[in-house]
Amino acid sequence: MNSEDRITLDTHVLVGKPIMKGSRIAVEFIIGLLANGWSHEDILRNYPGLTTEDILACLSYAGSVLQEENVFCADQS
Repeated sequence: MNSEDRITLDTHVLVGKPIMKGSRIAVEFIIGLLANGWSHEDILRNYPGLTTEDILACLSYAGSVLQEENVFCADQS
């Protein structure tokens, strides 16, 4: 899944957060719905402008961002 086809960043929309192309729906919003137990069907029913491919693109985007993230643990001594 190539999230670049479905997700864009625009500094004039939601302060540049990644959103679904052609909408004001943020990737983090979709990920949050999934984290709160919403099914794909729930999301599609409540946001009819979205597709299953959009939801998968959000997950792919989140995975890519996390792969690039570096986490440094504080010294625990």
